[in-house]
Amino acid sequence: MTQPSYNRILLTGAAGGLGTVLRPRLKAFCKVLRVSDIAPLGAAQGEEEVVQADLADAPAIDKLLAGVDALVHMGGVSVEGPWPPILAANISGLHNVYEAGRRHGIKRVVFASSNHAIGFHRQGTVIGVDAPPRPDGNYGVSKAFGEDLSRFYFDRYGIETVCLRIGSSFPEPRDRRMLITWLSYDDMVELVRCSLFAPKVGHSIIYGVSNNRDKWWDNSGAAHIGFKPKDSSEPFRAKLEATPALPEDDPAKMYQGGGYVKMGPYQP
Repeated sequence: MTQPSYNRILLTGAAGGLGTVLRPRLKAFCKVLRVSDIAPLGAAQGEEEVVQADLADAPAIDKLLAGVDALVHMGGVSVEGPWPPILAANISGLHNVYEAGRRHGIKRVVFASSNHAIGFHRQGTVIGVDAPPRPDGNYGVSKAFGEDLSRFYFDRYGIETVCLRIGSSFPEPRDRRMLITWLSYDDMVELVRCSLFAPKVGHSIIYGVSNNRDKWWDNSGAAHIGFKPKDSSEPFRAKLEATPALPEDDPAKMYQGGGYVKMGPYQP
């Protein structure tokens, strides 16, 4: 069956870790891929438009969204840290994105939320897609805000959004916790594809996680997008379980957000 296609998809955060993985692969899903980041992106490659832009610059973001049919929003601050940069990119910047999307009639947004929006849920507790946010830091708060903001823009303006509570997406899991939270790159791309092309998503929250043996997140409430992860962290288990385990009373062992629950506070 022929893969459906958009005319123009915008990928923000295209110079970031996941953006660089998605940049060549999203071209199969559209006629033109517009890529953007605050960082340099190099020359446009085949069927690309390159636009360097700051999410906090509302006029620039308005121009960036013009002519876009669907948005894969990986842009913004992607790690825990002080509040001012997160406020500018992940709060004000995301509002700029949705306002521009509203003005230009965008159809679908795939929003990179994070497991850190629910980081203060306990490890070992299995939560569904309707679990309330329990952010574990400034970054997690910004992602919880993004989930709420996208809900508002769906309820009032009909912009469909799939919020991806991404676990730990790297070439391989890096520690014992990631045996549970790991999302392979191939599964991540498939998750984005499903989010772009599911016929009707409304406002959906999906956990971005591979088919790992142990689970904290239940995606059964998100079956409507058709995501079926194929990879698993099992091939890495022996190596990672040979490393020392954290003490049981370490907050990084107690809560799903891991080490993020212990970061900060930050100096003004």
